[in-house]
Amino acid sequence: MIGHFAYYNVVQGKDIINDARNPRMNLYADQIKRGEIRDKDGNILAQTKENEDGTQTREYPYGDLYAHVIGYAEKGKSGLESTENFTLLHSSASFLDRIVNEFRDQRNPGDNVFTTLDTNLQQAAYNALGNNKGAVVAIEPDTGKILAMVSKPTFDPNTIVADWETLNQNTEGVLVNRATQGQYAPGSTFKVVTALAFMRQNPDYENYSYRCRGEITAGKNEIHCFGGEVHGTVDLADSLAYSCNTSFSNIGLQLDIDEFKATADGLLFDSELPCPLIYNESKFNLKKGDGDAAIAMTAFGQGKLQVSPYHMALITSAIANGGTLMQPYLVDHVESADGKTTEKYVPEVYEELMTQEEAAKLTEYMQGVVEYGTATTLNGQNFTVAGKTGTSEYSVDKEKTHSWFIGFSNVENPDVALAVIIENSDRTGDVATETAKSVFRAYYNN
Repeated sequence: MIGHFAYYNVVQGKDIINDARNPRMNLYADQIKRGEIRDKDGNILAQTKENEDGTQTREYPYGDLYAHVIGYAEKGKSGLESTENFTLLHSSASFLDRIVNEFRDQRNPGDNVFTTLDTNLQQAAYNALGNNKGAVVAIEPDTGKILAMVSKPTFDPNTIVADWETLNQNTEGVLVNRATQGQYAPGSTFKVVTALAFMRQNPDYENYSYRCRGEITAGKNEIHCFGGEVHGTVDLADSLAYSCNTSFSNIGLQLDIDEFKATADGLLFDSELPCPLIYNESKFNLKKGDGDAAIAMTAFGQGKLQVSPYHMALITSAIANGGTLMQPYLVDHVESADGKTTEKYVPEVYEELMTQEEAAKLTEYMQGVVEYGTATTLNGQNFTVAGKTGTSEYSVDKEKTHSWFIGFSNVENPDVALAVIIENSDRTGDVATETAKSVFRAYYNN
């Protein structure tokens, strides 16, 4: 029993108290002025103003820029306003200050949450997305700090109460954080997973060779390379660089499906993700006995695969960090109202998703994508990039595709890992790649 109470208080206590259904939080709100949320440089992202009549108004100085990641605190709670609710309604004010505030019938000041978010990068991602629907996630690979998270279409949390009915009737999923909750076929970005599975099942993978004729038959399906392009003889590196669908279909048909699934599972498909916000799990959805068409299509990122941009950012971050995924986090530290640090978060390893050798080889192949493959627009910058483009079909109309990019910059000592998706975009992946370029440039021009 003693052990149970200790576990409850130390491990589960905060989560249970923080639950939006817990009436205890309403009592805190009556006694404490909700703390601020700030970016990594101290810029205020959310603050509470007290009105003359004693009511409080939550304000978001950056409007819709941080709508999904910071969230809202009325009409329920979302984003960090939800996950950090307990912290924001907890006051570390001194005992004397609390006595004085009580005597004056004033609320005690809540603690302030300082995030890992970089407003310069957030703004760059927001601007680069433009009027497109989609998402951008940026992570620091060697720490796990989430530097930017943008989802569009967006909303203004300052007017969440007035707009609530309209937002809930909206058919475009405005309130959904596409970065963590979006479910998409990953398209050719998934080829890094297929390549890893092939490497693990074939020790002589560097001797792989395939003659691309622009099309291949799998079951009753005829699969084509983009635009019917014929790539000729390709090895594994070329297959990834040129994003050769027929070669990856051929690779998929050679794989042991159980082992293929094991590789996907090891990259966190069909499992919980380390995520500080609400998210949806990714689905591999391929099993032994599925036909050749399903296997081939899964191998190049179609089929029944479902993944979020956030998850693809995690995989990319692990590759950039030598195979090790760091625990992703959004809160850097917590301060009391008088500026004293009460909590500090530090980088910690989440899991080794692949070996250093595997990560190094995938990095080499992803550099080829930029140097001579489908993402040459990123070549010749004042920073190096390893990446993978992708398009994913989501309709029987094959002209309707999402545009993807995953990658990381400063390849020798990676600085930032990105995942970008642009919904209903072009069939080349160029739109997502250009979006990523804007974010990378903002990082180095800051």
